[in-house]
Amino acid sequence: MSENDLLGALQRYWGYSSFRPMQERIVRSLLAGHDACVIMPTGGGKSLCYQLPALVSEKTAIVISPLIALMQDQAAQLAQMGIPAAVLNSFLAHDEQQRVIHKSRQGEYRLLYLSPERLARADTVGWLKSVPVAFFAIDEAHCISEWGHEFRPEYRQLNTLRVDFPDRPIAAFTASATRLVRHDILKQLQLRNPHKYIASFHRPNLRYMVQECDSQHTQLNLLLRVLRFHAKSNVIVYAPTIARVEETVDFLEENGIATVAYHGKMEPDARKRNQERWMSDEVRVLVGTIAFGLGINKADVRAVIHLSLPKSIEQFYQEAGRAGRDGQPADCILLWQPRDAGLLAYFIGQISDPAEKDRAWQRYNAVRAFAESSRCRHHQICTHFGETPKWTSCGACDVCGCESLWLAKPLEIHPAKPAPIELVKRPTPAEAAGVDLDLREYLREWRRTKAREQGVSAFIVMYDTSLEEVCQRQPTSLAELRSISGFGERKTETYGREILEALERFRKGARATAVAQKGPRPAEETLRLLGEGHSFAEIAAIRGRQLGTVISTVADLVEKGAVEFQSSWVDKDRLPMIEAACERLGTEWLKPLKEALPPEITFEEIRLVVARRRREQQEKTA
Repeated sequence: MSENDLLGALQRYWGYSSFRPMQERIVRSLLAGHDACVIMPTGGGKSLCYQLPALVSEKTAIVISPLIALMQDQAAQLAQMGIPAAVLNSFLAHDEQQRVIHKSRQGEYRLLYLSPERLARADTVGWLKSVPVAFFAIDEAHCISEWGHEFRPEYRQLNTLRVDFPDRPIAAFTASATRLVRHDILKQLQLRNPHKYIASFHRPNLRYMVQECDSQHTQLNLLLRVLRFHAKSNVIVYAPTIARVEETVDFLEENGIATVAYHGKMEPDARKRNQERWMSDEVRVLVGTIAFGLGINKADVRAVIHLSLPKSIEQFYQEAGRAGRDGQPADCILLWQPRDAGLLAYFIGQISDPAEKDRAWQRYNAVRAFAESSRCRHHQICTHFGETPKWTSCGACDVCGCESLWLAKPLEIHPAKPAPIELVKRPTPAEAAGVDLDLREYLREWRRTKAREQGVSAFIVMYDTSLEEVCQRQPTSLAELRSISGFGERKTETYGREILEALERFRKGARATAVAQKGPRPAEETLRLLGEGHSFAEIAAIRGRQLGTVISTVADLVEKGAVEFQSSWVDKDRLPMIEAACERLGTEWLKPLKEALPPEITFEEIRLVVARRRREQQEKTA
């Protein structure tokens, strides 16, 4: 296929006038029937590398991916571009599954997305053999390796692909794989003389900042500084546990920062709604566990903040790499405490398999060294992945002298909670480029509304980078809009007129609707519900929080004197035991109390009693 043919398809369907580095070579490898191993950082454009050859081959690419939401987003995105694609999973009704299978056998899809579990089923292999398969694309391929940081046993079963489909090419794609993991991928998938494409792991637009914190209080002060510094930007905050996610969301809400949560114990609909609110810029800050982020297609994230030491450098690199996908400067900040290392070590100690325990210790030692080292952060990451940079200083990390204005003033520790800290705000890339922020907000609102109408993610309607370019160029015709990156033929046909009309309304004075007034802050809401006689469990259900989070909030209120301790909150037989332990050991730390008490007594019960005693001590001192 000629260069013009490939560029023509790229322009017509994706709306791009040129390839990113390595994309065209990878596409040609797959079209020529070669196996391939592609290591390309987050935001490098991996999905196009298998979507484009699937389109032009006029056969079906089978894409194996671990996340249903990611597969559904990609299929919906392709459908909007006019490329037939489908997802086959157990959430579909039986009749719908049979329809997808029938259409697959007829060769009606260019891409068919399956989970590794679905592919492992004997009946799947049976009907798949009658599908005109172009090649197999394995996304998140590092999951196949026990040496990888996200090993998934179901991925191991993909090693049967070579046996079941001996003449079909296999392409493995991942953003984060060390040299050892890369070798394991080749071995497990039995790739034959694969073409290897390994992009640089250096992301020069990212600023790596690592700060050791002596307490959670210090950490939260710094978090507030960063978020106020990036007040107009999209930010991801990673917390180590569900409890920390909810505590952090409540803390930020108490300090006037609108925030949404994302974790595995949320109701699926609530989790999806929060993700979409963040994706569509309705709320700028999302606090999540590591469950959040795989496959997230948001280009304008200006900061990713970790509130604990990650399990591995790979995990940190993958999650931090969700910042700055638009190529503009972004901050990747690790705020860790020494106790994080102890917690990681504790969990490693629970691993029973000796080989896996050894691998976990290796990952632990590497990430601990990364956090404590005085060597260039970028250089450490590159060498970890087997790359040998020719430079030793990057100018874009805390070690190499990169200035971080949110750390410019001495940290002020406030006894109750951090007070607002006034800092010069960093201009967003849009502001720096002279984009009319009112116009950008108006188009974002239009995009949110359109996405809701169609039941798709906002980025599927229009990429962040495309929206920024529309704001800069303010096209007045479909031809001008068509020249903007990301507007292929189908997308221009689908949305072009409406976008031009929205621009015209803005010129005539239309503006985004004012954001609705926020509801009561978390502590106020908990206090109100307590006053109405609700139990802790009922408050947790009403507020959409875990029980432990609610009890922690109540304990804080008791300690501050905002609510009176009720003896009915703690079992009458346990209360005197907790009181006696507090008398002996004091109330500065909860852990010694927990260890001294019978195991059935919970941290929550101890926390409530400790809060009362601390309050009583404060009143005596006063």
